[in-house]
Amino acid sequence: MFRSLRRALCAAAAALLLILAGVGAQTVHADPADRAAAPGAGYWHTSGRQMLDAAGQPVRIAGINWFGFETANYTPHGLWARDYKSMIDQMKSLGYNTIRLPYSDDLFKSGTVPNSIDFSGGKNADLQGLGSLQIMDRIVAYAGQGGLKVVLDRHRPDAAGQSALWYTSAVSESTWIANLKALATRYRGNSTVIGIDLHNEPHDPACWGCGDTTRDWRLAAQRAGNAVLSVNPELLIFVEGVQTFNGVSGWWGGNLMGVAQYPVQLDVPNRVVYSAHDYATSVAQQSWFSDPTFPANMPGIWDKYWGYIFKQNIAPVWVGEFGTTLQSTIDQRWLAALVSYLRPTSTYGADSVSWTFWSWNPNSGDTGGILKDDWTTVDTVKDGYLASVKAPGFPGGGGDPGDPGDPGGGTAACTAAYTVSSDWGGGFNAEVKVTNSGTTALKSWKTTWTWPGAQKVTSMWNASYTQSGATVTASNADHNGALAVGGSASFGFGGAPGGGGAPAVSCTAT
Repeated sequence: MFRSLRRALCAAAAALLLILAGVGAQTVHADPADRAAAPGAGYWHTSGRQMLDAAGQPVRIAGINWFGFETANYTPHGLWARDYKSMIDQMKSLGYNTIRLPYSDDLFKSGTVPNSIDFSGGKNADLQGLGSLQIMDRIVAYAGQGGLKVVLDRHRPDAAGQSALWYTSAVSESTWIANLKALATRYRGNSTVIGIDLHNEPHDPACWGCGDTTRDWRLAAQRAGNAVLSVNPELLIFVEGVQTFNGVSGWWGGNLMGVAQYPVQLDVPNRVVYSAHDYATSVAQQSWFSDPTFPANMPGIWDKYWGYIFKQNIAPVWVGEFGTTLQSTIDQRWLAALVSYLRPTSTYGADSVSWTFWSWNPNSGDTGGILKDDWTTVDTVKDGYLASVKAPGFPGGGGDPGDPGDPGGGTAACTAAYTVSSDWGGGFNAEVKVTNSGTTALKSWKTTWTWPGAQKVTSMWNASYTQSGATVTASNADHNGALAVGGSASFGFGGAPGGGGAPAVSCTAT
């Protein structure tokens, strides 16, 4: 299904000269005996439907798309409002462990100049005077320092827009492959970059398995994947689907039905991850949204297009993009169903479908983002839908700054404040803010309250809960249990029927 353009282009170009001096890292081959035992360490490979880290432990991508390099800004969006380090720190604090960075081949042109970056007040100071690829280096370095992984996404041939095929009249296949190899070489030895998404959303007339080398995306992915692995054999190769296979159409990049008959075969084994994209009605209508059984019909739809690859243990599956404004009830039910289909972390751990949500940016026209328009405030409802499928972070180079460390004999205590954010009679949304009121850092917390009426929790984000009668007990999620002295964390939930007044909430440091 054709999609409307989601990428917002912002700001005028600055009068800077681009310096594309390569700063690629030297090749490093780690001895397996020296590899860290913490989950996520080193480069990854595949085994059946799972991705495994350097030590053979299963890992799950639970991440976010941060776009902008692929637009005429030639740098991630939002740097006109905030420092890039604070942005990455916030991603990590919310429990995202991977960043998908879209880019275009314009980054490799000598005339490309990054623009719309605010350097006032010390913001983005170390990006001043850098070219786009050098800015990418800084983002990769800081993400890796904080324990996040990065997937590079060849999103467009140029900043003008997406393309159906991997090449255009202006950007040839040879240019596409040469630039993929350049990035693979640039980050060789740097396992923060775990892989490359070869091309974003191939669609009609792209085919899968038809044998026409000018249209067969599967054959093109093999050519490009082998070229990347020839210079950096440790990378994962992420291959998206097409739009139509054997007359059955779906989302751009979302149709992987052809994998069963025509799998991608690379010279280096255990490197292919298949990537699907899936969206809601805020992007476009599809027939399945009007099915009278919706959303119960959706697992069967996902099974047909891409889920069978995971279920049949063929290869790992990564939903590289999915998003919605969440304005309609249909979209809300779609997102809840998809998150359940991705398999909650608490039940399945890393034996799950991986994902990166679209998008971090609020300026995605038909989905919006995790951030609101001020580029700082989190859309806690949207982020909350993802809480059950978030996954533990990966080890950073300098330790986890959020680690509360040794309690040191202080007093562990917390308080909680309950606020009803909306109440429409038949239901309500509320938020609970937990604050460390003690004299030592907390590692975890739990809250308890009792409603005076018949209210029930219908969904909860950024915490887990149990309810017995009118009494609810909510405990921290993996990513927000650690609180420094004076620090706070919030979780939200929906309930029914109407919320009434706010009950008293007790908080226990555990």
